[in-house]
Amino acid sequence: MEYISTQGGVGAVDFEGALFSGYAPDGGLFMPQSIPTLDWDTLQRWSCLSYRELVKELCSLFITAKLVPRDTLNDLIDRAFSRFRHKDVVHLSRLKDGLNVLELWHGVTYAFKDLSLSCTGQFLQYFLEKKQKHVTILVGTSGDTGSSAIESVRGQKNMDIFVLLPKGLCTQIQELQMTTVVEDNVHVFAAHGNSDEIDEPIKELFADVDFARKYNLMSLNSVNWSRIMVQIAHHFYAYFQCAPSLDTTPLPVVEIVVPTGGGGNITAGCIAQKMGLPVRLVAVVNSNDIIHRTVQHGDLSVSESVKATLASAMDIQEPYNMERIFWLLSGSDSHLTKMLMEQFSASKSLKLPEDLHRKLSKTLQSCSASDEDIVRAMQRCWEDNRYLLCPHSAVAAHYHYSQLDSTPRCCLAPASAAKFQDAMLRAGLAPQLPPGIATLTSMETRSIPLEQGQDWAQALRERIKAMAQRWETQGGQSAPPGQGEITRQGVTQT
Repeated sequence: MEYISTQGGVGAVDFEGALFSGYAPDGGLFMPQSIPTLDWDTLQRWSCLSYRELVKELCSLFITAKLVPRDTLNDLIDRAFSRFRHKDVVHLSRLKDGLNVLELWHGVTYAFKDLSLSCTGQFLQYFLEKKQKHVTILVGTSGDTGSSAIESVRGQKNMDIFVLLPKGLCTQIQELQMTTVVEDNVHVFAAHGNSDEIDEPIKELFADVDFARKYNLMSLNSVNWSRIMVQIAHHFYAYFQCAPSLDTTPLPVVEIVVPTGGGGNITAGCIAQKMGLPVRLVAVVNSNDIIHRTVQHGDLSVSESVKATLASAMDIQEPYNMERIFWLLSGSDSHLTKMLMEQFSASKSLKLPEDLHRKLSKTLQSCSASDEDIVRAMQRCWEDNRYLLCPHSAVAAHYHYSQLDSTPRCCLAPASAAKFQDAMLRAGLAPQLPPGIATLTSMETRSIPLEQGQDWAQALRERIKAMAQRWETQGGQSAPPGQGEITRQGVTQT
C-alpha cells in the first residue's frame, strides 16, 4: 500500500512517509493509491468484531506487514486503547424514537479524537524508537484536537508538540485540558484569532520545505492520513451495530450522521463507502455551513466571518478534508483537485464543476443546525431519555428528530456533554463533572500568547529553533519549558 498526494506533485510514499509528513510536500493531502474493496464474506466476518478488532483489521489493510508486523500492529493498538474508560472503547446507546448514539468519547480527554490520536501516537513512537529520530509536531485546534494530540505524545523525549488554540473560543474545559499539561515537550500557544486564522502560520511553516525538513515538522491535525485511517472504523462499527440484518442480498443501508468541522470523519465515511460499506452519509454542521452549502449548491465559499456557536469545535470556514473528498469523487484526478484548491486558496470562493457537484450530492446529504436547534435537541433528548448530548452530538440528533422515519440510523457523538458547561446551562441542564475534569480549575497552567498583529509564523519559528538547540545540547533530551504565561491559583507569573 502506497500513498500519493491529492495534488499529484510528489512521488508515492509508504505509510511511514505519510504518517510523518502531514501535508504532502506539494501542499496536497496523502491518500491511498488504491482503496481496497471488501466482499460480502468479509463484511459478514467483520460484523462480529469488537471496535478494537475492527481497528486492527482496517489498519492492517493500509499498513503493510513488512513495515509493521501484524502482531506488533495489534500490540500498538491495544496499547493505544489501554487508557480508555469503557471496556469496549466505544459504546452505542439506543434511545427513544430510534435515536442511536455512538459514543466515541471514552478516552482520556472525553473526545472522539482520542481514538485516532492514541493510535497515531503509538505509530509515531514505534518508528521513532527504531530510527532514534526527533520530530516537531504542529497542531492547530478549534477545541478537542489539541488536548487529544497532547495526551498522545506528552512526556515523549523524541517528540515536541506545538499547539495553537484560539484564545477564548474554546470552552474553558477544552482550554484547561491543554494549558494544564506542563510536560517539557508540550508548548501551547494562545492565539487571539479564530480557528481558521491559526491554521495560516502552520501552513506557512509547512510550505517552507527547507525549514520543515530541518526541524522534522509534522502535523497531527486530520490532514494526517493516520487520523483518517483509524476513523474509518467508526463507520464500520456503527453500521454493524445498527443494521437490521446482514442475511439479505444486497445488504441493508444504514444512515450515519456525522457532526462535521474539518471534515476528517466524513472523509473516513466516504472511504468506508468506497470499500463497499452500504452506508448513507449525512454531514451535519452548525451555523458555519460551508460544507452544507457545498453539498447543496456546489458553493465552497467562505463567509465574511466565523460565527461563534455552542458547537465550538465545528466553528470552521475552511474544511481542508474536502480536498480528499473531491479527489475521491473525481476518480483520483490530481490535476482537477490541484486546480480547485488553488482557486479556493486564492479567492476563498469556489463553484464546483457540475459533474463533481452531482457526485458529491449523491455521496452526501447535509444539514445545518442553529444554536436554537442544538438547544432544543439537547433538551428533547434529556426529557425523553435522561441522556445528555454535547452540542456537537446534538447537531446530529437535530437531524434525526427532523426525520423520524424508519431508516436505520446512527448518530456519531464526538464528545462528552461534561466538556460543554455553557451549552448545558443554555439548555437548562447541569451534568456532573467527572473527577478528571473537575480538578482542572485548580491546576497550574502554562501558555504562550500570540497577539493580533504579531507575526505568528515567525514566533513559532523562533520557539522551534530554541527547542531544537536545547534538544541537541542536552544530548537528545527534550527541551525544558520556554518562557510562557504560567498561572497557579489565579497568580500569573512569567
